[in-house]
Amino acid sequence: MSDSSDATFDPSRRRFLQGSGGALLAMGAVGPAMAQSAGDAGTQGAALSSAELGGETFELGNGTQPPEEVSAVSPSARGRPMPEIEQRYPVEPKRRLGWAVVGLGDFALNQILPAFGESEHSRLVALVSGDRDKAQQVASRYGVDEENLYDYDNYDSMADNDEIDIVFIILPVNMHAEYTIRAAKAGKHVLCEKPMAMDEQECQAMIDACRENDRQLMIAYREQYEPHNLEAIRQIQDGALGELRLMTLNAGSPVDPEEPRGQWRLRKEMAGGGSLYDIGIYALQAARYLSGEEPIEVSAMISSPEDDPRFAEVEDSVTFQLRFPSGLLATCTSSFTTAQHNMASVFGTDGTLTLEPMSDYYQHELRILTDEGEKSLDIQEISQFAAEMDHLSQVVREGGSPKTPGEEGMQDIHLMRAIYASATSGRPVRIESDYRRSAEELVRTSDDHGG
Repeated sequence: MSDSSDATFDPSRRRFLQGSGGALLAMGAVGPAMAQSAGDAGTQGAALSSAELGGETFELGNGTQPPEEVSAVSPSARGRPMPEIEQRYPVEPKRRLGWAVVGLGDFALNQILPAFGESEHSRLVALVSGDRDKAQQVASRYGVDEENLYDYDNYDSMADNDEIDIVFIILPVNMHAEYTIRAAKAGKHVLCEKPMAMDEQECQAMIDACRENDRQLMIAYREQYEPHNLEAIRQIQDGALGELRLMTLNAGSPVDPEEPRGQWRLRKEMAGGGSLYDIGIYALQAARYLSGEEPIEVSAMISSPEDDPRFAEVEDSVTFQLRFPSGLLATCTSSFTTAQHNMASVFGTDGTLTLEPMSDYYQHELRILTDEGEKSLDIQEISQFAAEMDHLSQVVREGGSPKTPGEEGMQDIHLMRAIYASATSGRPVRIESDYRRSAEELVRTSDDHGG
C-alpha cells in the first residue's frame, strides 16, 4: 500500500467487517423471505411503528405475589447491604506496611513495582536509586513522594523516615550484605533478593546485623510462596507419589552481555558465580523443598565454551547431583547458553509429578501421573511477588518469623560452594550442616506469619 491513506489501519473497522461480513451475505440471501414475511403481516394485524410504543407498559410477570425480600427492595438509588466478599480483601491502607525498593533495574521495574498493585498488606512509599532522573520518573508513575527518594549516599537517613518499615534489596549480589546491614542499622526490616550473598561469612554478618537490631531478615525465594509449588509439596507430603526415588530439575536461560541485566551477571566479583548462582539456585531450592530433606552429598561438573568471552570469569553450564538421607537422588542442571527451559520432575514408587515451569513468573502447570492416569491440577495463579512481600509485612505487623529467613539463604550458599568444590576437585563432597525445616514449615503460605 503506497498511498498513505490506504496504509491507515482501523482495527475497530476491521473487527466490524470480520464480524458482520458473513451476516451481511446471509441477509442478502434471506432478504426476499423477510420481505415476504413483512408483507404477510397484514393478515395478522397492522405492523406497529416505534413511535407508537411511547408510554406503553408491558406486563411481564405471572401475576403472583413476589417474595417479601424482593418486594422490599426500593427502586430508588439507596444504599444496598454489603455483599459477600468473594475476592481477597486488602487491609486498610493505614495498616499496610511501607516499603522502600532499593535498585531500579529491569526486575524491579517490570516485576516488583507492579506487584504492589496486587499486594494486600504492603504499599510502596520510597525508592532508592543512583539515578535521580530515573527515580523521579518512576516515582511520578507510582505516587511516591519526592521526599522519599534516596540515593546510595544518603541511604542511611531512612532511619528518620517512619513511613518506611521494610526495604527490598534488589541489587547485584556483591551489594546485598552492605545494604542489608545498613538497613538493619537504620531500623528497617529487610527482604533481600537471592542469592543471599557472596559467601557464608557475608550471610552470617547479615543475619547478625538484623538480629542485633531486632529486625526481620527474609530472602526473596518467591517460588516458596507460589501456589503450584506449594501444591506440589503438599501432594508429595500426602503420599501421591509413594516413596521418592529420583528427581530432575533444570534451569536454563541465555545471558546477553549487551543488556544491563546480563552484564553484571558475567562479573564474578559482582555475581559470585555464573549460572549456578543465578538460576541453578532455583533447581537446588526446588530439590530441597520438594523432597523435604537436606542433601548430605554433592557431585558436580562444570562446562564453559572455551572461545566464548562471556565466560571469562564465570561458568556456563553446571550439572550436579544431590544425595539425600532417604536415598533419594536429584540431578540438577543450569546453563547460560541453552534455550530457555525451566522444569522439575519427581519420580516416586507410585507416580510422577511434573512442574513446568518450575520457577518462572507466570503460567505454571502441575501434572501428576499414576496408574489411574494423568491429571493436571487446576490452581489459580497469583502474583508470587505480592505474596512474598505480604508475607513479610504480616510477620512484621503480627509477629512470628518469615518462612524463608536468612538461615535458608545461607544454606543455599553453603551448598553451592560445595558444588563448586566438587566440580573443581572432581570428587563428591560430603555436606556438613545442621539446617533443617519441618514439613509444616515447607507448606506455609503467604498468609501464615508463624506467630
